[in-house]
Amino acid sequence: MLGENIKKIRKKRNLTQDKLARLADIPYTSITKIETGVIKSPSIQTVAKIAKTLGISIDELIEGA
Repeated sequence: MLGENIKKIRKKRNLTQDKLARLADIPYTSITKIETGVIKSPSIQTVAKIAKTLGISIDELIEGA
């Protein structure tokens, strides 16, 4: 679910996985693994970086904005 939310919001913002990873300062592979469900519970620091980069709260990211 988290991965699906990230993907949906990322696409809404017209960001590629690579661009999101660079802007959030996290590895590209982490983004792909989170979006595909390989990583089901990323660290709160990673989730916070992604949420900040997408311009939403952690709650919105987890619940699906």
